[in-house]
Amino acid sequence: MTVRQHQERLGTAAAALPFGRAARELGLRPREFELAVQLGYVRTVASGPGGRQRVAREEIERHTGGAGFPEALRARVWVVGTAEGAELMGIGQARFVCLARAGCFPPVRFYVNRYRAVVWHYLAADLVEFADANPDLLTGRTPPELRAALEGNADRRPRAWRARRVDQLLAFTRDPWERAAVVASVLRPGQLADTVPDPFERAHVGTLRPQLALGRSDTVAGREIIDRMTVAAEPDEIEGYRKLLTTTLAEARALRAAPRPGSERPLPVAPSAPPERVRSQAPAVAGPGATEDRQPRPKGLRALWGLFRRRSSRQLPEESLLHH
Repeated sequence: MTVRQHQERLGTAAAALPFGRAARELGLRPREFELAVQLGYVRTVASGPGGRQRVAREEIERHTGGAGFPEALRARVWVVGTAEGAELMGIGQARFVCLARAGCFPPVRFYVNRYRAVVWHYLAADLVEFADANPDLLTGRTPPELRAALEGNADRRPRAWRARRVDQLLAFTRDPWERAAVVASVLRPGQLADTVPDPFERAHVGTLRPQLALGRSDTVAGREIIDRMTVAAEPDEIEGYRKLLTTTLAEARALRAAPRPGSERPLPVAPSAPPERVRSQAPAVAGPGATEDRQPRPKGLRALWGLFRRRSSRQLPEESLLHH
């Protein structure tokens, strides 16, 4: 890095805004801003001791000067539950749940309610995109492919959420040991021990392990459910993450060894570009042509802005979505 580049970076960090102020300037509620950062819509920079993340003034201006601000940005982080998601797609709630359980659109987050039930949330933009691309799945009889995906009462939402969350974390991580820790975070201790037999490497990965589920429960039962949602469950899913972890570890070892007792911990070194990201493993489904009339639904992101404006004009409180 040249002296000029270093000075420019320092200047950007010094002018960066804390998350609270950045959220206000972008017209986002705290949870909307958190999701915007998590999804990469709002880029952050390291600033201050410990690499605390902030938002550069240039990033704020990029959004505020864009077309459709602030509705366009808020529409992209518009999160819905089952009832509002079904309404948005113009289908019944039973059909929506069927598509969601089949993994047709991955949830973006979840929480455990007081009845110990997992409540899933989805990005409205994902639902609009899926509905536009798969109109035949919105009406008529359930296609054989979709019925097969639901055999045995399987629910692919936890798996789809895990794949999406791992993908998000890998997108922000360049250090190879931190990337290995992201992949390791979905494996149980025994599976991790089999994949990473070296105890020092396993301990190093453990210290870098990120938190997959951002929300926590106040009850032991709720925490157990959340912990269960964050680990791979199906044999092929487990094997896929183990293979990815083996590959990622090989890249990490090639760059530097894991720290050992009595040795100084090496400084992190980031490769020029991150390896290929994990993709959601939702099943590919296709069905017969629609045979039933359904509610007309506009297409595209601009139409989503219109839907969001109408929704906002009803002044629905953000937390009302938690009861669907």
